[in-house]
Amino acid sequence: MRQLIALINGFNAAVGRGSAWLALAIVLLEFVVVALRYVFDIGSIALQEGVIYLHATLFMASAAWVLQNDGHVRVDIFYRAMTPQRKALVNGLGALFLLLPTSLFLLWISWDYVLQSWQILEGSKETGGLNAVFLLKSLMPLAATLLSLQALAQLGQSWLQWQGEQDA
Repeated sequence: MRQLIALINGFNAAVGRGSAWLALAIVLLEFVVVALRYVFDIGSIALQEGVIYLHATLFMASAAWVLQNDGHVRVDIFYRAMTPQRKALVNGLGALFLLLPTSLFLLWISWDYVLQSWQILEGSKETGGLNAVFLLKSLMPLAATLLSLQALAQLGQSWLQWQGEQDA
């Protein structure tokens, strides 16, 4: 079980670290958009949509990594005072009854939507926009898959911690 947890955590960390570099690309691309607009009086729908695509990719691809590192929003009025075993129980139950069902539902509900977009190779409705809306929509099942995997890793890790294995 430890190997599977490590594999999932490593994969999500690699995806998260890779997608974190998109923040730099977003800043640079937005700088180019602003410079073109205000210095050269040139607008580019494709570049503006590129910023949106990068922004969506950053958040959707790194969500599981953020969850893995406890970077998500948590109301910890009661949680912070709990013992490690109680925290493991809360995390495990949350992964099992909230995160995993929600992620699997998102995967299921987005599948046909994304498939239809791929079938027509859906593009931008804007003239001069990016013809890759189908790729943008593909981020939904990707995020759901990564979050489902992370839910399984958290469930396993919580089980090990609940059993008293502190280094899980």
